[in-house]
Amino acid sequence: MSGLIVTEDLKKTYFLGDIEVNALRGININISEGDYLSIMGSSGSGKSTLMNILGCLDTPSEGKYLFKNNDISNLTQDEMSDIRNKEIGFVFQSFNLLSRTSSLENVEMPLIYSGTPYKVRRERAKDALNLVGLSERQNHLPNQLSGGQQQRVAIARAIVNNPGLILADEPTGNLDSKTSHEIIKIFEKLNEEGRTIVMITHEEDIASSAKTSVVIKDGLIEEN
Repeated sequence: MSGLIVTEDLKKTYFLGDIEVNALRGININISEGDYLSIMGSSGSGKSTLMNILGCLDTPSEGKYLFKNNDISNLTQDEMSDIRNKEIGFVFQSFNLLSRTSSLENVEMPLIYSGTPYKVRRERAKDALNLVGLSERQNHLPNQLSGGQQQRVAIARAIVNNPGLILADEPTGNLDSKTSHEIIKIFEKLNEEGRTIVMITHEEDIASSAKTSVVIKDGLIEEN
């Protein structure tokens, strides 16, 4: 199998006290570059655990996760951190913006971590904000922005390093329906430009914007 993301019989087990939890019980997926995949499932289905593994935030207990043909379980923590910073953009339900930092400075954060020079990172951050339609809000703090504008800043931050893969975990969960669809239009545009999108959502209308979707139930893919 070949693809940007390939999982083979992926399993994840963890313990809550003495209780063994089988969060993933054998997930097989193959995501090619340029795909737009939605992952649906109820609370406790295993979808967030899968997202954490795909984002190199966690490792499987069994099975394989290949990212660009590299077995993630063979990488060091530093190598996984490098992938997270350069190859993957993350968008979360709660935006995760620094409250006392301007939109522009929030977007710059990944570039600071990667050691990008000041002038270069400032221009790239401005370009990213412009792409999501927020160039006029670059000096605003998060509490001066609406929820939809905060999520646009978060998306700009996710794409500022020009990653090929964007992982979005319930990106519209805190937004009204009109704003949600505006955010989805941005993801569709990013996908049209060639970026791979993997999005967790519990909303069927949001999931329907993706090219393909899977449903996870009890740690297994229920339907494809």
